[in-house]
Amino acid sequence: MSRIDYSVWDHIEVSDDEDDTHPNIDTPSLFRWRHQARVERMEDFQKTSQELNKGLTDCRRKLAEAQKKVQELSISTTDDAKAELSKSQTEEKKLKKEEREWEKKLEKHNREEKKMPWNVDTLSKDGFSKSIVNVKPENVEETEEEKEEKHKTFVEKYEKQIKHFGMLRRWDDSQKYLSDNPHLVCEETANYLVIMCIDLEVEEKHALMEQVAHQTIVMQFILELAKSLKVDPRGCFRQFFAKIKTSDQQYQDAFNDELESFKERVRGRAKIRIEKAMKEYEEEERQKRLGPGGLDPVEVYESLPVEMQKCFDDKDIQMLQDVISKMDPTEAKAHMKRCIDSGLWVPNSKTDDVDEKGDDATYEEVKQEETKKE
Repeated sequence: MSRIDYSVWDHIEVSDDEDDTHPNIDTPSLFRWRHQARVERMEDFQKTSQELNKGLTDCRRKLAEAQKKVQELSISTTDDAKAELSKSQTEEKKLKKEEREWEKKLEKHNREEKKMPWNVDTLSKDGFSKSIVNVKPENVEETEEEKEEKHKTFVEKYEKQIKHFGMLRRWDDSQKYLSDNPHLVCEETANYLVIMCIDLEVEEKHALMEQVAHQTIVMQFILELAKSLKVDPRGCFRQFFAKIKTSDQQYQDAFNDELESFKERVRGRAKIRIEKAMKEYEEEERQKRLGPGGLDPVEVYESLPVEMQKCFDDKDIQMLQDVISKMDPTEAKAHMKRCIDSGLWVPNSKTDDVDEKGDDATYEEVKQEETKKE
């Protein structure tokens, strides 16, 4: 039979009037003093908590401003900007150090708060102090046009930095670069890296594609981790690197499997893009070849009997006349009509009124040439 542990109640100050006091002591006054002293301690503790939270918030706000300033100066190439950039980077490092110190102080304060004994003022709190009516939030999902414009603006501003991240190889280098450029931890960066991979594969730069593919999966894993933790991606990318670098074999295997699958998808997309480009090129060439009747001379040539093909190969009119004379007149007229429409056969000026006389004019032209030679 399990026993109940009542030791948890040993650290609770249930009330101020439990203890027996000496008859000569004014008991009510003593109890009031005890209660007042405890309330003052609680207020001081709460005030310290508020000051620590305010200090951490202010530090983070200053750090965000400093990082934004560093990003803006890193794009500029003037000497003044470079000098100011060095100063801003020093300030950014200083603020990061201050942020860690504030976090340690707040963490220590929270530990002390947990150790404080419960009392009559802290054992219970109001469960409901107000009524809340659920209201369906407004749909703020971005439209495709807004997403496209957002992506375009982001890439125009940070394309150079995204490409630099895509070429990094070591975990530590990637983590440091994202620490210095936290704005890159977003969907726009991941989308640009995917397109960059396909472009490199189309250009047959396979080694570079595999390198950028690795960084693409890094970014996608960070974004997925942020979704699972329901936090801003910029606040959890360090957790990803800590996990991937601590030899968590299962996590590394999942990362490598996704990387290989992604590279296969990139190769497939690149192949489709190449095939599409080839089809478009072939169609353009075909349009250029079309004859006056809208037919492709290559297609018409391939549909002709072998004997007629040889006539066009040798450019031998006499041979063509001989072949036509041996063919069924209806079939011969059909073939000659298609040859004219594709530009394989150009009627002479005397029979340029083919549209008016029809197929017979073409057929008769070739027959007349044959008669003259006889």
